Amino acid sequence: MQTFKDTALEGVKLISLDPFEDHRGSYVELYNRAFYTENGLDVRFVEDDISTSERNVLRGIHGDTRTWKLISCLYGRFYLVVVNNDENSPQYRQWTSFTLSAENRLQVLVPPRFGNGHLVLSDKAIFHYKQSEYYNPEGQFTLKWDDPDLDIWWPMRNPVLSRRDEQGSW
Repeated sequence: MQTFKDTALEGVKLISLDPFEDHRGSYVELYNRAFYTENGLDVRFVEDDISTSERNVLRGIHGDTRTWKLISCLYGRFYLVVVNNDENSPQYRQWTSFTLSAENRLQVLVPPRFGNGHLVLSDKAIFHYKQSEYYNPEGQFTLKWDDPDLDIWWPMRNPVLSRRDEQGSW
């Protein structure tokens, strides 16, 4: 049974999918507009993106002020961090984390003004996300993954980073 659950951060939802398995393998429905609408999420997604990364790669923490993201792990396993970056929120700069994998079939819904970053825990992982807005690099913010004010716990100390993520800006 698919379920929607609230998380420690208001607006961030944890969604448990319901895979079908038999002797041939498994099948899972990643998105069904009717199900999401019935659960209070009437967001029109316009873009699907996938990134593949190897063990110890950390991507993020990125976000913008307009985009909803629905995040899934298609292959492997990663540690996902979501940070509230809404200056008007009482939870501003608070974060929560999840482990997503191809086996647990969890999804995380990330609202606008929240950043997300993930660290690959398996040899390889495929990160999938639906977006409610078309990607716009000019509208993005980047939070430094190891910002001491955020005090985020990561399962490793020396991840593989892009220049953007290492510097915390474009």
